[in-house]
Amino acid sequence: MTNKLEKDKKFLIDNLLSGKPVNANIENGLAEFKNDKITVPHIYVGAGTCGLASGADKILKAVETYLKEKNITAVVIETGCIGLCSSEPLLDIQIPGKNRISFEKVTEEKVADIFDKILNIELPDSKILGQFKSSKMLSWENVPFIHEHQFFKKQMRLVLKNCGIVNPVNIEEYIARGGYAPYLQTLRKKSSITVCDEIEKSGLRGRGGGGFLTGKKWKFAAGTESDQKYLICNADEGDPGAFMDRAVIEGDPHRLIEGMAIAAFGIGATKSYVYIRAEYPLAIKRLKIALEQARDYGLLGENIFGTGVNFDIKVKMGAGAFVCGEETALINSIEGKRGMPRPRPPFPAVSGLFGKPTIINNVETLANIPGIMENGYKTFASIGTEKSKGTKVFAMSGKIAFTGLVEVPMGTTIREVLFSISGGIKNNKKFKAVQIGGPSGGCITEENLDIPIDYESIIKAGAMMGSGGLVVMDEETCMVDIAKFFMNFIQSESCGKCIPCREGTKRMLEILEGITKRPSNDNTYSALERVNGVIQLEKLSTVIKETSLCGLGQTAPNPVLSTLKWFRHEYEEHIFDRKCAAGVCTELRIFKIDVNKCTGCTVCAKKCPSGAIIGGKKTPHFIVQDKCISCGACAEACKFDAIEIL
Repeated sequence: MTNKLEKDKKFLIDNLLSGKPVNANIENGLAEFKNDKITVPHIYVGAGTCGLASGADKILKAVETYLKEKNITAVVIETGCIGLCSSEPLLDIQIPGKNRISFEKVTEEKVADIFDKILNIELPDSKILGQFKSSKMLSWENVPFIHEHQFFKKQMRLVLKNCGIVNPVNIEEYIARGGYAPYLQTLRKKSSITVCDEIEKSGLRGRGGGGFLTGKKWKFAAGTESDQKYLICNADEGDPGAFMDRAVIEGDPHRLIEGMAIAAFGIGATKSYVYIRAEYPLAIKRLKIALEQARDYGLLGENIFGTGVNFDIKVKMGAGAFVCGEETALINSIEGKRGMPRPRPPFPAVSGLFGKPTIINNVETLANIPGIMENGYKTFASIGTEKSKGTKVFAMSGKIAFTGLVEVPMGTTIREVLFSISGGIKNNKKFKAVQIGGPSGGCITEENLDIPIDYESIIKAGAMMGSGGLVVMDEETCMVDIAKFFMNFIQSESCGKCIPCREGTKRMLEILEGITKRPSNDNTYSALERVNGVIQLEKLSTVIKETSLCGLGQTAPNPVLSTLKWFRHEYEEHIFDRKCAAGVCTELRIFKIDVNKCTGCTVCAKKCPSGAIIGGKKTPHFIVQDKCISCGACAEACKFDAIEIL
């Protein structure tokens, strides 16, 4: 270790032990950003997975090229996602004495103009997201503050406090914002049982889906005698449309590490694992860097700061099996076994990893812990509803104007999240439903939009909180197709251990496929079979829910039951009319050529892959329905709008 690192470490640790932030000029996230001591420009590029997918790597190269050509000394920082994924790539610039200003949807061609203007204290034509508020720096005139943006205005950022703001792989910056002080103060001043008590009193419930009281869960493990205990962070995050855990690890890995360290102290664990899917390479990379930094500063390892506490964290990469999100299947995977669930009891808190007491919490749950210990359990308990405390992070995707991460207090209505914060439905389409809780959840419809976000209210509406993915659907969405998508996902991801899940979901998928399959004249009883199939869906669902071994199987029928409850008319339309009003189920589309518009150009006939279109040159064409496969190639090729979809 270099002398500089030793010196920096001593300085930072001395301040940590005093309980005071090292650099009080950085605080409060979006609402107040102070960094008045910089002497050269600081440039921030949103380089989370969403940013990189939108072209942030090109922005970084363009920034580096500009600085080199102009011979400008500056600090370039890659941040995580600030939450507004639909505005990526984001480029923030802070010059000495002026507020940090953020530009959205930046392209590499715009970079030079942005810098030319900003460095000359002028505003470029590029779209500005907002400026960060500061009490000691000059504001940009006629530029709104970023925390007043529609997307951020009603959010309460506790878990996402640092995401998109700080350098995620700079431990000094995390400490400067008060990080690790709650951990060291906990080690020095509190007992394990006190930690468990405070977390229980805070009302924090597991954010991974079950919603069990976190402190109560910890006490089961804390009260079990054992020579070894384990803590596992479940960062597998397999729900379609969910990306909260990935964003937190990419944008603020030290918050997760600190939360795990406090949790481990509370239950008496000395060893811990972060179980994360290998498809998250950037999150894994940044987490490993942060872990090494924490070890260098003595925050992980043996006899931490002379307290006698030993604790370390290992990263375990999973192969992406959805079932490994279930805690007993996850334990099997860490042990090197096939990822399949175990019967319970015994529960992991009593006999888990390698037969030892084990607590499994997800990323968001653990990321809440430092804030609770820093501000006191009463502060956290004052946020939310009577039974659901604190905030909840949601991943917004689908037909919504602002996609990304939203963190709101429990009790906020779904309508507020969709329309006040996320900008409403894209292209002024009509809202149809929002799928909440992924494959284990259900649909929230128009009539339920005003329910508060809490565990009980969402369950009462026929859905579940889950990990927090919100997939928004508009009038052009087919709900039968949505049910088929989730059932196909669940059937593919079933581990196959128990018959109800393995075979039951397969039968359900076959019924849904039959409902959306192209009409056939071969079977006189096909309509009756389809009706009977829907009846069987409900019966199968009951059997699967009651007899499956793990949570995956027990909740597998939820998307089907939810769509049947709220959109039965769409099932009836598919069964009796053999039509899909949304036009999504391609096999149910019927194409017809309007002879009054057809010019006989023959383009459609040439594009048809099944030879279903007949007709001579300059004469109207016709579609042979028995040959048509409803691919739509003819409609795409026709320049005269002569092909109708019935």
